[in-house]
Amino acid sequence: MQVSQLVPSLTAGRPATRRTAARRTAARVAAGAAVAGTAVLALSAPAFAHVTVQPEGAAAKGSYAVVDFKVPNERDNASTTKVEVNLPTDHPLASVMAQPIPGWSVQLTKTKLAKPLTVHGDKIDQAVTKVTWTADGKGIEPGYFQKFPLSVGALPDNTDQLVFKALQTYSDKEVVRWIEVPQAGQDEPQNPAPVLQLTAAADEHGAAAAQDASDGKKENTAAASDSGSSSDTTARVLGVAGIVVGAAGVAYGVLAGRRRTA
Repeated sequence: MQVSQLVPSLTAGRPATRRTAARRTAARVAAGAAVAGTAVLALSAPAFAHVTVQPEGAAAKGSYAVVDFKVPNERDNASTTKVEVNLPTDHPLASVMAQPIPGWSVQLTKTKLAKPLTVHGDKIDQAVTKVTWTADGKGIEPGYFQKFPLSVGALPDNTDQLVFKALQTYSDKEVVRWIEVPQAGQDEPQNPAPVLQLTAAADEHGAAAAQDASDGKKENTAAASDSGSSSDTTARVLGVAGIVVGAAGVAYGVLAGRRRTA
C-alpha cells in the first residue's frame, strides 16, 4: 500500500471525533445553564411572594383608610394557619377595625400607650398594636393567597410610611418572620416587612381640586359672556344693515314711480 493511500485511512475518523466532542461540550453547557437558571428562579421566587400591604384607594395623611394585607402561601407541603400583624407603636392608630373573613377568627390586642393620643378632643391611652388571624379550617393552602382587610386611622401626618411587621405560621409549625425594614438605596431584604406608603393630606388635595373647579367655572363664565357679547354685536350690525337696505329699496321704488308718471 502506498503512503498516499495510508494517510487518508488514518485521518478519516478525525472529523467525526471532533463533531462528537463538540456535541458533548454543547450538551454539558446547556445542562449547566439549565441548572443555573433553575437556581436563580428558586432564589428569586420568595422575593415575589412576601407579605405586602396595599390601601383600597388612597392612604392620605390625617385620613382613614382600608388596607389589605396580602398573604401568599410559599410552601408546597403546608398551609398558612395563622397571620400576625404588628401595628407601629411609634405612630399608633386610634381606630383599628377588622373585617370578618369566612374560615378565620380575628383577635385585636390593645396596649397602653406611653404617650396618649388626642383624637377629636378626647385623649386615648390605649391602641391596637397587634391583629391576629387564625384559621378555623385548612387556612391558605399551597398555590393560594388570602387578603386580610383592616380599617385604620387616623393616619399620621408626620411620616411618609408605616411599617407593619408580620409573622406567618404554617401547619407544620414553621414561622416566617416578615420583619426586616427595607432601606432606601439598598437591596430588598430577604424577609421584608409590609410597608404602607402615605400620600399627601386629603385636605390639600381637596382645596386644590376646589380651586381648580372654581377657576374652571370662572373661565367658562367669561367665555360664555364673551360669546354672548359677540353674538349680540353681530345681531345689531345685521339689523342695521337690514334697515339700510330696506330704506334704499323704498327710495328706489319712489323714484321709479315718479319717472313713469313724468
